[in-house]
Amino acid sequence: MKRGMAAALALSCALLLTGCSSLLENPYAVVEPHTERPATAEDSSAVQAGTYSELVNTVLFFVSQGTEKGLIQLTDDYDGDVEEDLNRACLEVAKDDPLGAYAVDYIQYHVSPILSYHEAEVQITYRRTKEQMDAIVSATGITAIRSQLESALEQFSPECTLSISYFDGGVEDIQALFRQAYFAVPDAAEDLPDVSVSLYPDSGRQRIVELELNYHLSQEELLRRQETTRYQCQELARDLKSYTGDLRISAAGQTVLRVCSYTSDGGSTPYLALTDGRANSQGLALFMAALCQQLDVDCMVVEGSQNGRPHFWNVVSTQNGWRHLDLAMVENWISPYQTDAQMTAAGYVWDG
Repeated sequence: MKRGMAAALALSCALLLTGCSSLLENPYAVVEPHTERPATAEDSSAVQAGTYSELVNTVLFFVSQGTEKGLIQLTDDYDGDVEEDLNRACLEVAKDDPLGAYAVDYIQYHVSPILSYHEAEVQITYRRTKEQMDAIVSATGITAIRSQLESALEQFSPECTLSISYFDGGVEDIQALFRQAYFAVPDAAEDLPDVSVSLYPDSGRQRIVELELNYHLSQEELLRRQETTRYQCQELARDLKSYTGDLRISAAGQTVLRVCSYTSDGGSTPYLALTDGRANSQGLALFMAALCQQLDVDCMVVEGSQNGRPHFWNVVSTQNGWRHLDLAMVENWISPYQTDAQMTAAGYVWDG
């Protein structure tokens, strides 16, 4: 599908994913998970459950606290089959609840009749540490999810675990959001990591997503390259801030092409563009976006193709609206900005 300028603007939040476009309308929110504490029994070491839902909530509470052994007192008016309900509750928490599916290995229990009520000792074995569980960040909707992914990429984190809501997509959709996030943080786009995505459970509107990021360079080297890119872009931007409007955008583009030349086998990151003086279309587009960040110019990287070959370029906010700017193909600076129709006629294709 060809992108209109309004769709280009939407890139700053998230590209539309199949079956998930309505999620862009959901509010951005980052909240901490909370499980209501069950009622405490007269024996302060036990918690009470009088219904099946309270039984499930109690097991969930144990998991949220990282409890390995817990005592549940089934009140004398509990009208279900204790053994059957406890088995069902433990399976529900371990298999269907996001935190349980992510953190719990298995749950064992033992029920003892005591006078007019039953007491259940629950033992939980985890496959995640309490620290890993506490590190989970909740995100509601695509915008919040991608924002958290951008934050992880900016810090070159080896992993990122999110509790997500209002998201019906699967592993491929998360991978697509991750790739978008990479190109949305140009001064940190120094090494696109291999990413492994796991969802707990596999489906549902509330899940935990775990991403393992495998970089090809050390974190120390990545941080050094990020710092160099930021410093060099700040220095270049210092001489461009006297320009305003579209002249500032043009000056930034010309500066990029003065610092490095386009070649299909050049570097694909801002750092390589700056230090080697040669960059492919991806390196040019990321370098331009990183420089524009320092100039407070709205500029984004577009991934698509040109005449059937993978290609990258920028979309920038001009006085006439959002326009395309392909530094790899600029022939003159009299009219470097292209409309959707002009790009399509020139053989460009992009998703949106």
